[in-house]
Amino acid sequence: MKVAVAIVGYRNVADILACLDALSASTYDDFEVIICENGGKAAYEDLQRSLPSTLKGGQMLRAVMARKNLGFAGGVNVCLSETPDAEAWWILNPDTQPAAGALGAKVRRLAKGDCDAVGCIIHLPIGKVQSYGGRWSPILGRSKALGRGADPFAAVDACWVERTQNYIDGAAMLVSRRFVDVVGPMREDYFLYCEEVEWCLRALNGGLRLGFAADAKVFHRQGATTGASGDAHKVAKLPLYLTMRNTILLTRDRTPRWTPVAGIALLAVLVRRFALRGAWRQFGHGFIGLVAGMRNERGAPQWLTI
Repeated sequence: MKVAVAIVGYRNVADILACLDALSASTYDDFEVIICENGGKAAYEDLQRSLPSTLKGGQMLRAVMARKNLGFAGGVNVCLSETPDAEAWWILNPDTQPAAGALGAKVRRLAKGDCDAVGCIIHLPIGKVQSYGGRWSPILGRSKALGRGADPFAAVDACWVERTQNYIDGAAMLVSRRFVDVVGPMREDYFLYCEEVEWCLRALNGGLRLGFAADAKVFHRQGATTGASGDAHKVAKLPLYLTMRNTILLTRDRTPRWTPVAGIALLAVLVRRFALRGAWRQFGHGFIGLVAGMRNERGAPQWLTI
């Protein structure tokens, strides 16, 4: 199965090179790498100077420059269009480092033929699982990461994950050609965050299935590109604003009748996580994003310098 590894970059050459170094150790070798640089001409030229022409295993590697900052979904869509002959696409965040056997395990799961996209164990620098996959709740407008905080080397009930998840974490998702042909591209109007959730929900609505490869592991240095943080007082404006806004947009797009309920639930989250901890600046960023979602504002935020 010919796989195109799709990476969306934004002025983060060091992250990309670390990801490529990990890919070079892959035990599955039938793949190529396509990188979409969202950070403009200077960033693209810097990336081009830093990239080898091939990986250590001989896999082809190339970068393309986005016409502007298209966000994550737009960058993924560029990678899809640039690799029309691929039989599957492995979408990888640039701040991930897959284990040597990860791609092979995912391909084997996809090749069984009873699913159209495959997730895996994504783990964090603290030695804990980020997610096996996720479960979106339209009533609360909230996504729950399955397995979060678990030991990444503990046994996983793959059947339970596949029964429970309704989306795959976008940091490392393998999708088949059938998935892309049936579902279409990612929604670019989200710009960043929640787009993989919407993509998977759309796939399930179209009768497709999501799989899970318990023997595939990917290390993720979460938030390296966007400035996300677990400390309430250090969460950057962009991820907080867009997470709140796009959660509302996702609810509007998939289950519109629950939008008012989701808005109230998210406001409670903002109060609990930020206001009660005195993180008023972060509360303000999130609240403005929440209001933007209720107003159905889409695309890159007007205040974002891109």
